Parts: sequence; structure tokens; C-alpha cells
Amino acid sequence: MDPRLVILSRGPQLYSTKRIAQEAEKAGWDVRILDPLSLTVVVDDKGGRIFHKGWPIKCEAIIPRIGYSITDRGVPIVRQFERMGVIVMNSGDGIIRSRNKLIACQMMSAGNIPVPVTAQIVSWEDTNRAINRVGGTPCVVKSTQGTHGAGVFLAHTDQHARQLVYQMLERGMRPLIQEYIKESHGKDIRVLVVGGKVVACMRRRANGDEFRSNFHLGGSVEKVEIGPEFEAIAIEAANILGLEIAGVDLLESERGALVLEVNSSPGLEGIEKASEKNVAGAVAERLNQLLKSSNQDDGNLSADYRDQNNSKTGSFSEY
Repeated sequence: MDPRLVILSRGPQLYSTKRIAQEAEKAGWDVRILDPLSLTVVVDDKGGRIFHKGWPIKCEAIIPRIGYSITDRGVPIVRQFERMGVIVMNSGDGIIRSRNKLIACQMMSAGNIPVPVTAQIVSWEDTNRAINRVGGTPCVVKSTQGTHGAGVFLAHTDQHARQLVYQMLERGMRPLIQEYIKESHGKDIRVLVVGGKVVACMRRRANGDEFRSNFHLGGSVEKVEIGPEFEAIAIEAANILGLEIAGVDLLESERGALVLEVNSSPGLEGIEKASEKNVAGAVAERLNQLLKSSNQDDGNLSADYRDQNNSKTGSFSEY
């Protein structure tokens, strides 16, 4: 029987989800796409189980495609699969670290990964000092959590920065003020890291007057080659956050590459088309490597999980 893979995704028709499913099937996996919010967790002294419509889910591996808006509800599902001894490509902890921009920045800085100067604001009275710490205006004001460029603004004056900070604080947010890299305005490099290796790169450019280069905001993408320094920084950033699959966004500054953000559920459409690389295929290849390692060392699968399944392969659930 083929090994079983569950892709946790609320969008089975999304490009990235479909591509990963296609390539995993080609690589010999029996694939099922499940909405993480449709799953029920039962915790017990044997490691617990996960149920879908009343039936326990059994699989050898999962790939979480947990969107930002469901992080709090999706991560406990991922952690339960981890507890069951399932191969998990991007742990719950890795997802949480990447989603919080301040935590990610702190961890990367502690690991000697270059990042833009960043300050968190908890009181509007601290805004002026934070602006000075990041080199003055223009500066970037952003939410600690968000994706696809949401909640990210370029403040051209101190007054504009203070207004943005005040508005975020009023909404109960903890805004960040970040150094503006002038020479990288409206562009960045997205590096796709899978299993500790760079598998594809692209340069993203903002559309018109927009300074955010996100593909989902209408930005353009193009093929780009990066040097060993950029590769090493992207790989180490993914490693520090504990991610098997990561989209690392790099800014090209006068002092070298700076890591802007790390995405734990990177989109594949733009980068596959721009780089002409089979990124989903690289994910499937890494999945097979992890399965082979698991088969060689049963320590990667808990005894309770093996007892529940009786074999490494079979049906997804007891329908």
C-alpha cells in the first residue's frame, strides 16, 4: 500500500495545494486534502487521536498549509499529529515562530542572521524613540502578525508614523516600526527553502507606487540567481525557525542581504512560474527522504501510534 499523506488546507483548489498533491501522488503517496477546521482532537494517555466526521485519521505524514487567519485553531491540530509520531513538514512551533514577526526577528538576530532594525511599540509615547532607533523616517510600520503584505505601511513622516502606531494600538495591536531600506524599495527576493536546501528563487517587484512587492498585491515576478551568501542566509533563517518548507524574503541592502520575513506556508504559483523550477516536486522528494529515514529508524514513530495503526500503510480512516 502507498504511504498516506494528509495536506491540511482550507483551499483544495488553490494552486499550491493542488501542485503539492499532484507531485506527492507522482512520488507514490496516497493523498488526501482535509480542512484543518473540520478535524477533532481527542487527547488521551496513549497519545490521542484526530477524527474527521467521526472516524480516526491515520497517515504517515502531513503538510500543513495553515493560513494566518486560522493559526490559533490550526496549530493545535498540527501539534497533535506531531504527538502521534507522524512526519510533519513544518511543526506547530515553527509555524508560530514565523507568524510572529517580532519573535522571528529576535530568533534570527540571536542566530546572527542580518535583519532590518526593528522596534516593537506598546505605548504611543515610545513612538518617537523607536523612530529614531530605526534611523528616522521614512520607516515601515507593521503589525506583528499578518500575511500577503496586510498591515504593512510606509510612513514618510514622523507624524504619519505616529498616526499609524496610534491606530494600531487603538485596535489592540502591538505594532512594529522597522528600518526602511531605500535601495530595496518596492522589490525583494523570495527564496524557497525545502529540507535545508534552496530549490527556487525569484525577484518580486511592486506594482506602480506600491512599495510592497507581494505577488498577491499585483506585483510582478522574475527569475533571479543568488550567490552563496544569500543562499546561506536563507537556509539558516529557515533552520533557526525550525521550518522544513519556508519562503524567505530577502532585501538587497548596502550592507548585504537582510531577512525581512519568513513564511511557513509560501505560495508556489509565482515562484514556480518565475523560476521554472518544480518546487512542489522538491517538496515531494523531501517527503520521501523523511519517510525513508522514518522507516530506517522507527524511533520517529511512537509505539502508541504504531500500535493504533498496526502497519505503516493502509486506509486513511476506519470508514
